[in-house]
Amino acid sequence: MWEIYAYQNADSLFGVFNAAAAIHSSNDYASAVAAVAFCGFVAALIAYAFAPEKLQGWKWLGSVVLVFGILIVPKVTVGVVDKTGGSAVKVVDNVPFGVALLGSLTSTIGHTLTGLFETAFQVIPGAGALPAELSYQRNGLMFGNRLIRETGNVVFQDPGFRTDLVNFIHNCTTYDLADGTLDLAAFSASDDVWPLMGSPNPARFSTLTGAGGTVGVDTCPNVYLSLNGRLPAQLQRIQGRLAFQLNPTLPGTAAAAAIAGQIQQAYLKNDIANASATTADIIRQNAMLNALKDTGNIVGQKVNDPAAMVLAVGRAQAVAQMNASWLNYGKVAEQALPVFRNVIEAVTYALFPLFVLLLLLTSGRETMLAFKGYAAILIWIQLWPPLYAILNYMASIYAAYDLAAAADLGTGGKALALQTASVIYTRALSGEAIVGYLAISIPLIAWAALKRMENFGTALVGGLSGLQAMLSGSTSASTVGNTSLGNVSMDQMQLAPNRTSAFMGSWQHDLTGNTFTSNALTGRTAVSLLRNQGFASRVVSMRVSEQEVQDASRQVDAARSEAVAASSERSAVLAEAFTKGIAKLRSSRNSTGTTSSGFEQFGETVNRLDQISKSVADTTGLTQSQVARIALGATGHVGINTPIAGLGANASGDKSYLSGLSAAEQKVLASMNSEQLAEFKQFGDRVSRDRSFISMVASDSREAQDLSARLASTSARTERADASLNERSAFAERVSTAYERGETISIDIAQDPHNLAMFTRYADQYGGSSASARVLMEAELARQSLQPNRVFSDGTAVPTAFGDLSVQHLQNSGNPALAPEIGGQHRANQGSVRGSGGGPRTAAPGESPSAMRSEVQAEGQRIRASSSADQATFERKAHITKTPDGTLASERSLMKQSVNQVTEDAAPIVEDAKQAIKDALKK
Repeated sequence: MWEIYAYQNADSLFGVFNAAAAIHSSNDYASAVAAVAFCGFVAALIAYAFAPEKLQGWKWLGSVVLVFGILIVPKVTVGVVDKTGGSAVKVVDNVPFGVALLGSLTSTIGHTLTGLFETAFQVIPGAGALPAELSYQRNGLMFGNRLIRETGNVVFQDPGFRTDLVNFIHNCTTYDLADGTLDLAAFSASDDVWPLMGSPNPARFSTLTGAGGTVGVDTCPNVYLSLNGRLPAQLQRIQGRLAFQLNPTLPGTAAAAAIAGQIQQAYLKNDIANASATTADIIRQNAMLNALKDTGNIVGQKVNDPAAMVLAVGRAQAVAQMNASWLNYGKVAEQALPVFRNVIEAVTYALFPLFVLLLLLTSGRETMLAFKGYAAILIWIQLWPPLYAILNYMASIYAAYDLAAAADLGTGGKALALQTASVIYTRALSGEAIVGYLAISIPLIAWAALKRMENFGTALVGGLSGLQAMLSGSTSASTVGNTSLGNVSMDQMQLAPNRTSAFMGSWQHDLTGNTFTSNALTGRTAVSLLRNQGFASRVVSMRVSEQEVQDASRQVDAARSEAVAASSERSAVLAEAFTKGIAKLRSSRNSTGTTSSGFEQFGETVNRLDQISKSVADTTGLTQSQVARIALGATGHVGINTPIAGLGANASGDKSYLSGLSAAEQKVLASMNSEQLAEFKQFGDRVSRDRSFISMVASDSREAQDLSARLASTSARTERADASLNERSAFAERVSTAYERGETISIDIAQDPHNLAMFTRYADQYGGSSASARVLMEAELARQSLQPNRVFSDGTAVPTAFGDLSVQHLQNSGNPALAPEIGGQHRANQGSVRGSGGGPRTAAPGESPSAMRSEVQAEGQRIRASSSADQATFERKAHITKTPDGTLASERSLMKQSVNQVTEDAAPIVEDAKQAIKDALKK
């Protein structure tokens, strides 16, 4: 069995060799070999025909025989030996002898050299000895530094335990350090801080998480006892995670058993821990140091200390940026072997079948050169492990001195303490980074060694120049981590194509975010509001449209009609009172007796109005009662008794009222002067206010009470109608004026920062296409409710008082059209439905069904049968079959046809060659 040694790639090499064995055993590969061999034969034959003295044909034939006889035909067994995972040897049968020979020889040489170096490094006496746990063959480059880095980052995984520990440090340990119970110097230099925290003040309290997740409060000593009892399980959990993280190729039990010795040897070799420190002690110390650091950061947030939080963020940023470049190069050192080298090795083995095909096209010296090149690649790859082992030893010895110096407490002792933890972590990272960069130069050095050390010096100089560039980049990255606060720039002037004035200043408000710009000379200030900016917008505008002007005009018309109707109703009642007064006056003239002074005054007023109405009636041709009714109705709308404060509104109402009168009414008003109208107005006002006048003209008390009630009701309605007419007339004039000026008020509410969610929803969900924008607009318009109607459907105005609304409600409730009897209507509909009957439609007598459906079905069946027959004929002629997954495959072999064609074409040539050989032998 030919052995090939694998470093963290045993599974991949096992797969590659299995694939190579399967490829060489397949018929397709044999056909490919035959095709390539034929092409090589044709090329050699042509070369031999033109230059027989060079024997190209015989050279090619000898090369093919050697390739087939040594590299392809013999089959051997290969065993893949895992040097890092510890698994059993993986055996692969039927591997071509050529790849097995080259792989085994080169791998054995590389493994032997590496093993010799590793063994020698482990038995060197003194500080130069390298522990077996840190050797290159087992765990790769700089495994000790990786262990220190990973253990330096451990934290407790349980959230409840971690919260209790942080609170305990804040509530108990911090105060013990502040009052001197714990010595600050001893605490910061201790290599095991947890036992020092075991005697807190019993008068202090801290939180403690119970079994069910409940949080309680207990004294600091009790909290420490609880944490100490839960601590071993937390350490075991962290140790298990480190075992699988640092030994990914080992089985679970093997990794858990190996991690303890690995961590202990790494810390002992670098003088960070003493021989008595166990793995649990080392992990606990690292986790406690990280918990102390987390407490300092979290407490600043808990007590709302912005300065502490800014300082913590600045430090974390500086450390992270400084270590970022080191971590990147450290990853190169960590993954140089398992990734870069192993991929190249696997690809080289996988290319062997193709390499054999290429050899069939060469002959003589070219074949040997190609074989030499393939073997050189394998030798080059196998030179990496011994060079990596040397690099790992040198870097580990140097890192031991460096980390030991970092762990020095200044008193001669060395320990992982609160004082030294940060320096140890940083130097471990920097050491990994340097080795990571040097690992990149290992392939160059190996290639120089393969080429007889001709370019060895060039490779080393190139590595040093690259190292200098890396150090420059790392230094610049570390300086970026500084925190910069409170920078102020004042009176900046830049003389350029754009000039800024020194007298202009701007500042941003702390609460609103608005930017104010002011001129120091004039004192003028402008503001730029904090707003959302983008392609989404939602503008709410207010302007007077032509439709609103028309609506206002219709409201004025409705109010005018209401005012005319109310005035007509009032004038009718007043005219009735005037008629009764005239009748009473005439009857009193024909009778004898005495009269009171009040009746005499009333008689004089009625007598004057009687004379005025008669003269106007004679002029207009109307009756005296019609003239009185028109005059009494118009006395409140012709400018008489118009207050100065409401002059504009009343004048507009008077014009609107007069425009609603008929021609006869306007003729009566034109025949009367203002004094005569004042007489009628005075009569109407006195009758409306003085009940004694009503008693004088009425025949009895009941008639007087009825007339007084009617007059009061009509007067109130007239006042409301007049007020509504004046208000709506003034509103119509203002609307018309604003429409003529074209005034518009608009606000883009999408730019308001309070509507940030709406703005982003418009931009993200509805942007990109016109269809989505249309959906948005329809959705937003649907959210907008209809504005309330100001008038009813018949054009009348909406009631302006609760009394009018009650009257309107009573009228509507008594209207059968607006308040139908739902129950009766429902019963009538149910009876109508029951009586209607109904059933499926039947064909009329003598009507025959259409034959089109049956014809279409018959034609479809014929077409399907014809297509199925044509498909079967085509598949039979083309030798097409269906695979289990439903795809089509052809039984004809293109390779077979090519071989047959080649055989047929080569037969005449072979016969001619035989005849030529026979003739040559006879001679």
